[in-house]
Amino acid sequence: MNFSDFGVRPRGLLLLLDSLRRTGLRLTGLLALALLLSACSTVKIAYNQAPELLYWYFDAYADFSDAQSPQVKGDLNRLHDWHRHTQLPDYIVLLQGAQRQVRADISPPQACEVYADVRRKLLAVYQHAEPSVAVLAASLDAAQLQHMERRFAKGNAEFRADFVDGTPDAMRKRRLKKAVSRAEMLYGRLDDRQMAMLSRVIGQSGFDAARSYAERLRRQRDALDTFRALVATPAADRAGKAAQAVKGLMERSAASPDPAYRDYAEALTTEGCKSYSELHNATSAAQRAKAVKVLEGYEKDLTELAGQNPG
Repeated sequence: MNFSDFGVRPRGLLLLLDSLRRTGLRLTGLLALALLLSACSTVKIAYNQAPELLYWYFDAYADFSDAQSPQVKGDLNRLHDWHRHTQLPDYIVLLQGAQRQVRADISPPQACEVYADVRRKLLAVYQHAEPSVAVLAASLDAAQLQHMERRFAKGNAEFRADFVDGTPDAMRKRRLKKAVSRAEMLYGRLDDRQMAMLSRVIGQSGFDAARSYAERLRRQRDALDTFRALVATPAADRAGKAAQAVKGLMERSAASPDPAYRDYAEALTTEGCKSYSELHNATSAAQRAKAVKVLEGYEKDLTELAGQNPG
């Protein structure tokens, strides 16, 4: 699942996966991991404030009512507590493995293994949140869905401006700039040869902004149609139907019902594995040492976060 396809772009891993896919470098397990942790300038502060930040972010889309707000805030706090105590220890193990891995060359299959592990962890969060999402979905009204549709439209305009409209050369340069910025978060400054390699990879990428945009719109329509069907359901039956409706929506978001799009997404993932492997294998000993240091810092931060009590 990717909330960014609904016009929602939370910080961290979702932002990374979305942006890397758009640049044509959808994969990069280690890069994904680094950006999961560095999307905000201060990892520990951002993580500890996550429930409040996410509440205000999603409120901008759903425009929560006075009755919904306490429930959503409570659900986010409970999700955060669960994540701190059950998921952060797994991330620490992943970071420890990543530190060993970046010291040597990385093959495309190895890169894909890390990406698949990160994706499984992300899906576990969605699945844990599913019952709370169902409760919220059952309480939405028509006015809130109209508000959501307007927010989707605003996000879509931004997506088109960034990745669809404009000349191919301008779009390629924009994607290259983002790819370089994200790579340098992990490895430090790239040299001319590495920059040229990224430019070539992006120029040869199978990424199709129009195709990705069409899937984004499909997911948004699917979400709105699902919620509208619940709004139209008699109140007495709504809660019972919401769980199944939200489960189906999440499944269709995690794996598009369009087989052609699934093939396209899989091809981008394979392409990204190869691209990251090529980039990493072109790094110097100093750049790999930098990556180890960055990952060690994240491991320390997460170890401290995992041991903290919520609130």
